[in-house]
Amino acid sequence: MTQKDITFVADFLTEHFNEAPELYNRKGKYFNVERVGQYLKDEDDDLVSPPNTEGNQWFNFLKNSTHLKESPLLFPYYPEKSLHFVKRQMEGVIDQCLQKPADVIGKSVHQVVCMSLYKTSQSEDSTSQLFKLPFLWNDKTSNIHYVLFTILENSISKIYILRRHTDTSRSVSNGILAFCIHFYFLMLSKFFSYRCYSCLDAHFYDDETVTVVLKESVEQEGKERVLAQLPLS
Repeated sequence: MTQKDITFVADFLTEHFNEAPELYNRKGKYFNVERVGQYLKDEDDDLVSPPNTEGNQWFNFLKNSTHLKESPLLFPYYPEKSLHFVKRQMEGVIDQCLQKPADVIGKSVHQVVCMSLYKTSQSEDSTSQLFKLPFLWNDKTSNIHYVLFTILENSISKIYILRRHTDTSRSVSNGILAFCIHFYFLMLSKFFSYRCYSCLDAHFYDDETVTVVLKESVEQEGKERVLAQLPLS
């Protein structure tokens, strides 16, 4: 060890392990413990060496603010307690805040409609992904919820649109429908070329337009990609 190391250890012992007569009547050691470790103890006992908050700008600011001093929005400060104690207090407050909304939301959720989209055999792996890229959209003008999705087992070029009214007592015509992506290209020889595409991604662009990213469904390198804007009508 170098002389610098020895001096460092000596200073540490001098600062943190001096006798503290004012602590003689308290449970535990009669010495000041290391000031960082005391905050990490999972105990409800008061800190042996509480921090000195004198001159702290935040505490001075709160003390001089008539509005913030008693504000219920500020989490109370426990200068005599460890971080474990404060953590438990905060978790209790957060749980209390979340419990009421959870109860209210849970009681308000109920099944409005049930429709069968596809069936799988008993032997199939239940974890296999059949439902792909559900995208949600809320048309605030017509008060209709939309869900865009594809089903991998069905036609790879088919996109489904599920529509529900925000007022559950009202129904929507064509509540669920599907459309296939087919393109016909006019060639230089004046003949049409038919190509089939699968959907890589689909999002609502606005209330009236759907944007899709398509991939040409052919088994070869250099598959063509198409970005298409489709009117919802």
